[in-house]
Amino acid sequence: MLQAFVTLNGVATSPFVLLVFAFAGAYLGMRVVEIVPFTRRIIERREARFANRD
Repeated sequence: MLQAFVTLNGVATSPFVLLVFAFAGAYLGMRVVEIVPFTRRIIERREARFANRD
């Protein structure tokens, strides 16, 4: 069991793995914002406001 924690610690301190996790998190966050209806309404209102300014 302890060896699993040591392995995870080694993976977590690797900058390449952290970059992969960062990009995956950013992508998933972007997808979640588009899927959740509440945030979609906020984005649509903001886009409509900017469209009316022109």
